[in-house]
Amino acid sequence: MAVRSHLQTLLATGHRWGCTPAPCSSWTRCLSSINSSTQATSTSTGGQQPDGPQPLKWGLYAAAAAAGAVALSGSACADARPKGLQATAAASKPVAQAALQQPNSSDALPVFTAEEVAQHRTPKERVWVTYKDGVYDVTDFVAQHPGGAAKIMLAAGGSVEPFWGLYQQHMKQEVRDILEQYRVGTLEGGAAAAAPTEDPYRNEPRRHPALIVLSDKPFNGETPVEMLVASPVTPSDMFFVRHHLPVPVIDAEQFSVTVEGAGMRSLQLSVQQLQQHFKKAQVAATVQCTGNRRNQMKAAPAPGGSGAQIKGLDWDVGAISTAEWGGVLLRDVLLEAGLQPGDPSVQHIHFVGLDTDMTGTPYAASIPIDKALSDAGDVLLAWEMNGQPIPRDHGGPLRVIVPGTTGARSVKWVGRIIASADECQGHWQQKDYKAFSPGTDWESLDWSAAPAIQEMPVVSAICEPAEGASLSTYDGEVTVKGYAWSGGGRDIIRVDVSADGGKTWAPAALTKLPHSKPSRAWAWTLYEATLPLPGGFKGQLQLACKATDQSYNTQPEDVSSIWNIRGLVNNAWHKVNVSVE
Repeated sequence: MAVRSHLQTLLATGHRWGCTPAPCSSWTRCLSSINSSTQATSTSTGGQQPDGPQPLKWGLYAAAAAAGAVALSGSACADARPKGLQATAAASKPVAQAALQQPNSSDALPVFTAEEVAQHRTPKERVWVTYKDGVYDVTDFVAQHPGGAAKIMLAAGGSVEPFWGLYQQHMKQEVRDILEQYRVGTLEGGAAAAAPTEDPYRNEPRRHPALIVLSDKPFNGETPVEMLVASPVTPSDMFFVRHHLPVPVIDAEQFSVTVEGAGMRSLQLSVQQLQQHFKKAQVAATVQCTGNRRNQMKAAPAPGGSGAQIKGLDWDVGAISTAEWGGVLLRDVLLEAGLQPGDPSVQHIHFVGLDTDMTGTPYAASIPIDKALSDAGDVLLAWEMNGQPIPRDHGGPLRVIVPGTTGARSVKWVGRIIASADECQGHWQQKDYKAFSPGTDWESLDWSAAPAIQEMPVVSAICEPAEGASLSTYDGEVTVKGYAWSGGGRDIIRVDVSADGGKTWAPAALTKLPHSKPSRAWAWTLYEATLPLPGGFKGQLQLACKATDQSYNTQPEDVSSIWNIRGLVNNAWHKVNVSVE
């Protein structure tokens, strides 16, 4: 009864704390739930209060308190609750959350209309969202949202489902479990009450079924390991796919790219104009996702036992591919637009894609001006991939290729190129694709403390034999195949392979593309080595590889020293476990 009394007091005194002019129906429904719950409890115990909190009662109480807090117009209002109520709420929070997560607990929660939910769009009124038939007060989560507060606030007062449909990394049980902790009610009419939305992924291109799919929406797929070492150049339909947003539908006949910004005159160029007015350039370049081999880093615990969890797609070794790209040098286009080398007003070149989220915010990134204008930088505006027009999935009709740099900067479907004094301020430049100390967790993360990743470290991987493969002792040997690559154009000078987990090593034979040259070795090196099996040995065997580039950079033995909460730039030795029978 004390709970009901406190809520009635809050309702009656709401005007003194700056509450809404009239009690909202969420309070009334909440109070009704408490009344019925209290009466039921009283009847079942013969009028005597049982010892300790009852899960259902306290679950209802927590929901009521949460809904009540929403009716208050400022955060100070929540602190103005009677001290006894604050203490009880804090003590009951774990029990309340457990009750809310029980399958049938939502039946007892207050019911809100879509119109009532829509009133809660700011921290002042509290931030409510819906998912399916649930209503959630996410005010306290907004600042913690990994994608930034601005993104989650787009859903304030409405459903998160259109946004989760766009960013389908949310479609995981662990994310739903987090959201469920903030549930305060049920949406009247259920999920059907939410406004219908059109699937933003309805116009996706068809993909080869051999790609290893990590996510459907947006689509992300790896190249099968067998195809990685089948040829120095990856077939276009086997090239790995990394998308953050839906693939845009572009009329190639109407398409043009805008070149503008500090120190330049503005140009509007179609692909045909680029082909007619500039010298064609061709570059064989490897593109690698910054999260390649993340799954191996995820398998290792956070150093120091912090329990921090790596977030991101579980890429194996196939988030990397190589193609022959054709187009024009970015340098030539910038010079044609009047950009003067050494102009102090230009320090970065931005690339803005035509792929956008539901608010029209595009994917964007930038590279330093020195890379963009370098005679040896070989940055391309590419319309050709392996001798054919670039497929939609890979950025056609026009994309950027920034050789030797993480794939996140090679923007697909590029619509604008901007010369600027400042680095791109977009999400994927400022709030992603940065690596931090192994001791940094999500609570202590400061995105501004690290620069955006550009050049990648030296890396290698074993593609054959596969993890868990069975070898025959009668063969007496094992042939190991894989790839090695280093960012910045640094050539691979050696790959070492081991059949005993790294105790002993043997150099592998290297295969390079014909036009690869030191300091502009933009494409990977494939390697192969045949190693003897230990005489008479049967059981588990661990193969390992490590590469060394022309600057004598080599790979660390394990991930402990490079572990980071985004699971990026994993270049530890690659190890594969096989069995000898």
